[in-house]
Amino acid sequence: MQLLRSLFLTRRFFLALTALVIGLTVAFFLPGWLVPLQLALGLLALLTLLDAALLYGTGGGVFGRRVLGDKLANGSDNDVAIYLENQYRFPLRTETIDEVPHQFQRRDVLFRAVVQPGETSVIRYQLRPTKRGEYAFGALNVYAASPLGLVRRRFRFDENRMVPVYPSFLQLRQYELLAASNRLTEVGVKRIRRVGQSLEFDQIRPYVPGDDPRRINWKATARRATTPEATDALAVNHYQDERAQQVYCLIDKGRVMRMPFEGLSLLDYAINATLVVSNIALRKHDKAGLITFSHQPGALVPADRRSGQLRQLLEVLYRQKTKYLETDYERLYLTVRHQIRQRSLLILFTNFETLYGMQRQLPYLRRLAKSHLLLVVFFENTELSAYLNSAATTTQEVYNQTVAEKFAQEKRQIVRELNQYGIHSLLTAPQNLTANTINKYLEFKARGLI
Repeated sequence: MQLLRSLFLTRRFFLALTALVIGLTVAFFLPGWLVPLQLALGLLALLTLLDAALLYGTGGGVFGRRVLGDKLANGSDNDVAIYLENQYRFPLRTETIDEVPHQFQRRDVLFRAVVQPGETSVIRYQLRPTKRGEYAFGALNVYAASPLGLVRRRFRFDENRMVPVYPSFLQLRQYELLAASNRLTEVGVKRIRRVGQSLEFDQIRPYVPGDDPRRINWKATARRATTPEATDALAVNHYQDERAQQVYCLIDKGRVMRMPFEGLSLLDYAINATLVVSNIALRKHDKAGLITFSHQPGALVPADRRSGQLRQLLEVLYRQKTKYLETDYERLYLTVRHQIRQRSLLILFTNFETLYGMQRQLPYLRRLAKSHLLLVVFFENTELSAYLNSAATTTQEVYNQTVAEKFAQEKRQIVRELNQYGIHSLLTAPQNLTANTINKYLEFKARGLI
């Protein structure tokens, strides 16, 4: 029974059989063809048995393995590799079908390859998940055919593997690598010149050419002059960037964050950006924290910079889901008031489609901005922008563009009104969210606002 389940007749076999059936039909009218065609039919049966004997009776086989990470990164292209090893003494023509999770809705994961005896073939492709959660991979099916090509034998490997999809740690690694090589400008992160002086004292050291004369410590210089080993070198105060500032990412999980863009919801864009910004803050020796909220309080990760902080943030972000109800900003304000005692940078990821929608929440935003440095991040409607840039040819299209321009103007009006009350804001396209948020954080650091 197991043999029959793994045995498949090929297209070549059915084409040959169809040709013989047609020939035998014609042989009723041409009796001279009957015997040769009967011999050909017997030869086909014999070759089919020989082909099956090669695949099942020679002691060889195929070894296959699917190689991918223990977890996939949401919204990123994840590499998948399939290794096929030919253990027969003859070359194999293979067709490999990978049963990928149904969430991908892909029907093109069929790969053909010719594998020489004793060699290994590698097939590579990519998967881009657009939702967090657990993804169930089915079997890796390898159909192997000998040079005769009349019969195929199916081999199954790596059945029923569950792989979780986490926020995009691949994007996180990309930013880390670019930061290590000073190439962050390639992804839109700007070089920001520091404004003013840092106020956090580090140490007193000897003056070297190029130091700011305003940093000369005359008292320390005078004390050095009275010691026997004194030199005529001046002493200067050395300062370092202020550290251990608290950076909280506040993520709105309400219905306004369900809007999709290139397969990902706005919530997932905010989650991926939060992971990268938190890592940048930790690398700057600041403390990173997280608060999620909707119509009720969500997850809370107190700001810290211990070694496992980023891992904890990743695990919490993995479990976040959007809600269908409207967000309660009053609950958010009460949560921040009771949980965050120190003045902090609050990066609020939300989405306001209308000026009225923002004005309803403005009293709570103003209260947050009184005690903290608040940055409100919301999203451009990129479909409206593309529609506005297209040429209108009919009266209906002109009317539609006028309405679209009204909505785009409301977004810009939201920015102006927030700025009017001293609340920093960032209106960005979803694909530029991470880079633009990092730029704002670095700008605040350079200006000494946190």
